[in-house]
This record gives sequence, structure tokens and C-alpha cells, in this order.
Amino acid sequence: MAMQVGGGGDEDEVVSAINTTPLVDVMLVLLIIFLITIPVATHTVKVQLPKDANQPTQTKPGNVVLAVTENGQVYWNEVPIRSHADLLDRLEKTAVIKPQPQIQVRGDAKSRYEAVGRVVATCQEAGIFRVDFITEQPHSED
Repeated sequence: MAMQVGGGGDEDEVVSAINTTPLVDVMLVLLIIFLITIPVATHTVKVQLPKDANQPTQTKPGNVVLAVTENGQVYWNEVPIRSHADLLDRLEKTAVIKPQPQIQVRGDAKSRYEAVGRVVATCQEAGIFRVDFITEQPHSED
């Protein structure tokens, strides 16, 4: 009497069906991740962003150009400013003119941020409403 263990089939039989269970699991996980992250990525506060407009500098006769050199020296148009009090006095006299002239700050690229910041703070202290910064476009390196 012989006993047969296991299924009764031929062991050399080739299974031609692909097991898709791992593929379905991965796809379901990816679907859940996309469903969770897409609303977060698209939900933003609606704001009107400013348009970039590069306008050439127009220095009118009434405008004041404050230049800050590399060593922190401040110039009123082309006249050197001796002290903070001198700059504040000139700016206060300019602030009462109607309409207020534009104050344009030209800071040297190698000057310290502190020197330009002091000029802007002095403008604010004197009551200047608008301070413009004059910059150069970076040169394209071909």
C-alpha cells in the first residue's frame, strides 16, 4: 500500500500566470499618496503678483541721489555728507517739499548692508515716503 503526499499533480508543471497582487498593492499605495498630496499642493491663497518691469532710471532735476561708497561714505548727489545730522537736516528740508522729490539710493556692491540701512533709516526718520534703489542688471556671462 503506497501513500501519496501532497497534491496530485505533476511537479514539473509551469505556472504561466503572473502574480499581480504586489503590483496592485503598490498602485493602491501610490494612489492614496497622490490623493492626499494633490489638494495640499493646489490649495493656495489667491494674490495678484506684481509684474516685472525694468524701467530705465530717470533722474529728474528735483530728485535726490544718495550714493553710498564701499567705505560707507554718503554723497548727496555729488556732495559728500559729513555726518548723520547733516544728512538728516537735508532730508527733513526735502521731506516738506510738495510733491516730495524721489530719493534714489545707489549703494556700492561692496559696501556694507549696515551703511545702506543707516541711509534708509535716516530717510524714514526724516519723513521721506518713498525711497528707490538704483541697481544694475547683472552682466550675462557668455
